[in-house]
Amino acid sequence: MIRTQEKILIKRCLKHDRLAQKALYDEYSAAMFSTAYRLTKDFDLSHDVLQDAFIKVFQSLKSYRGDGALGGWIKTIVVRTALRNIRGLHMHLELSDELVDSGIRFDENLTGELLEQLILELPDRCRVIFDLIEVEGYKHHEVAEMLGVSVGTTKSQLHYAKKILKGKLVNKGYERRKKG
Repeated sequence: MIRTQEKILIKRCLKHDRLAQKALYDEYSAAMFSTAYRLTKDFDLSHDVLQDAFIKVFQSLKSYRGDGALGGWIKTIVVRTALRNIRGLHMHLELSDELVDSGIRFDENLTGELLEQLILELPDRCRVIFDLIEVEGYKHHEVAEMLGVSVGTTKSQLHYAKKILKGKLVNKGYERRKKG
């Protein structure tokens, strides 16, 4: 349900109140930039995505029904805008062997910064799918629809991304060794 403060802010934005629009932008821009950057992996493009997305937010605000969180609604616009900007990615990958989840456990010294860096090093097509599903929380069928691919493709790309990440972490010595 939409909070009273957000209702007031939305009403003011709908009346083209620039201070309200700035307040809405200030409230959500940092998180939305982070989302755009994880998807595009390009600082300048992320700024362009953010600007385009917020233009769409203000143009479409009258269609926001308040069924879900305002931040979630804005994030959907940011994600779709980012995806339109990176459409040149080839979202298909031929996998010749079966990918098996080995259930590796990792050292507790693993930092979020290192993990984020390794995610950014993933090939574009699987990084985007990994981010949308594992970080942003979208379902496979939602990502498949957004990208115009099959659910099987999103599953194989996610699995491939996880395999690459595990390999990189093991190579860096972050696999927890079994004792005994």
